[in-house]
Amino acid sequence: MSTASKESLESSLRQLKCHFTWNLMAKDESLDDFEDRVFNKDEFQNREFKATMCNILAYVKHRRGLNEEALKCLGEAEDFIRQQHPDRVEIRSLVTWGNYAWVHYHMGQLSKAQAYLDKVKQVCKKFSSPYRIENPVLDCEEGWARLKCTKNQNERVKVCFEKALEKDPKNPEFTSGWAIANFRLDDWPARNDYMDSLKQAVTLSPDNTYIKVLLALKLATIHENQAKELVEEALKKDPSVIDTLLIAAKFYLKITDTDRAIELLRKALGFLPNNAYVHYYTGCCYRSKVLQMSNTRETVFNGDRKKLEELIQLAVNHLRKAEETKEMLECSCSFLACLYAMTNQNEEADYYFRKEFNKDLPPGPKQLLHLRYGNFQLFQMKREDKAIYQYMEGVKINRATKQREKMKDKLQRIALRRLRNYGSDAEALRILAFLRGNGEGQQAHKDSEGKVDSANQVPSASLDEAGA
Repeated sequence: MSTASKESLESSLRQLKCHFTWNLMAKDESLDDFEDRVFNKDEFQNREFKATMCNILAYVKHRRGLNEEALKCLGEAEDFIRQQHPDRVEIRSLVTWGNYAWVHYHMGQLSKAQAYLDKVKQVCKKFSSPYRIENPVLDCEEGWARLKCTKNQNERVKVCFEKALEKDPKNPEFTSGWAIANFRLDDWPARNDYMDSLKQAVTLSPDNTYIKVLLALKLATIHENQAKELVEEALKKDPSVIDTLLIAAKFYLKITDTDRAIELLRKALGFLPNNAYVHYYTGCCYRSKVLQMSNTRETVFNGDRKKLEELIQLAVNHLRKAEETKEMLECSCSFLACLYAMTNQNEEADYYFRKEFNKDLPPGPKQLLHLRYGNFQLFQMKREDKAIYQYMEGVKINRATKQREKMKDKLQRIALRRLRNYGSDAEALRILAFLRGNGEGQQAHKDSEGKVDSANQVPSASLDEAGA
């Protein structure tokens, strides 16, 4: 094929509606992060629309340079289309054929790319269009692709499904996609019109357990019993569906039934034993139980210390597995550090605190990390100088948060105690000058002195203080 013909072919390929023309990867995103989000992080697996998932997998395989495997995935997509949509094979195959054309083009198999391009053209010319047509099926396919593959594009996803619904307002697939996009966009409390859309999706797709549990999650704060019935109904109908299990676990965590959440997450781990996110959420659930127990002062004195230590170990096991499988999970190292500190494993705690600092953290989480590490230095390591440094670094992050106020309060208490004990203590005066420079007045609360001397409390303040 001549250079001019190749350029003409590429120009035609760019007109196709398919995964290669939808810009699914962000410019600053690595392929590893993209693939992780598509297949691991996002609980929504879209199992009902198997051809759609095969097309997405083919696109990822191509990006990995595995074009032969990509072609196999596209072949599977064609098989599913023939099985699930025997009366609409041509329209349903347009995206798949477009993907075929692009893969063959990148493999240098230009005649095969042209052949698939011609198949698309043959269908589109029936609608007086060369390579792309306006059709709700194609809008829906784009919606699913963006819903599964992109980040921060939920408004655009919603528009895709809205366009499809304009042509076919009672279509269960279009309604489900629209409801999921709305779910991701909506802020608490849920709007009435949004709740109605979820209810409509459940009515049109009664066998879709994922949609049912999404509705329950939104109903949790206003109709908890009704929501719980929906979740249990979904779990009973299809007890081994991963995305349903994970959303159901989030629901039970939301209504503070941590034991039930753990039960569901452990079941999910039976299917996904190496999924970092499921281990992470499981570890967070055990950590929540640790916090609940540790906030009961009688724990240490009524024989429950052993139970507390068992829960700490379970939390550590899952969080370590998550961190080893996929580093850079938010707060995972910080959580581990605090849990180790609670059992006086200070060397391990310090290691994970430092590892968390190596992450590229946003201002809020970094501020919280300074608070936790400062608490660790003060209460566990008895290093007041290092605690002061951490608190100051946290206060320097000019973000009005509860954590910042806690660190300012701790610094003030330390300064006042040092002045009381040592007179004109230079370090105390430096701290007070620092606080004045960061908007803190000189007047302290009358009970500030002495409160900082709580180093012997159990469990560790490094975990108890931070709360989050």
